[in-house]
Amino acid sequence: MKDQALEKAFLEAVAVVNNYKKPIQADVLLKLYAYYKKANQNNTHPGSRKPLINGFKINALLQVGYMPLDEAKKAYIDLVKDYFGKS
Repeated sequence: MKDQALEKAFLEAVAVVNNYKKPIQADVLLKLYAYYKKANQNNTHPGSRKPLINGFKINALLQVGYMPLDEAKKAYIDLVKDYFGKS
């Protein structure tokens, strides 16, 4: 996928998630969170006031580790397709 096409597909997948009104499974949310943060080079510490939630988020970020940005975008898109049935 070329850079522009990948970016467009990624932004469309983000819009699907942002516009979804039903609850999303916690494990899926954590994966989406980690892929999104990695894809956007956002290395800030999770900002939840609840330590347990921060722990889960940090664990999800550690699991994506040194994944390249393009791979994180593709993983996000694929997860949205699998979970939501579209992108």
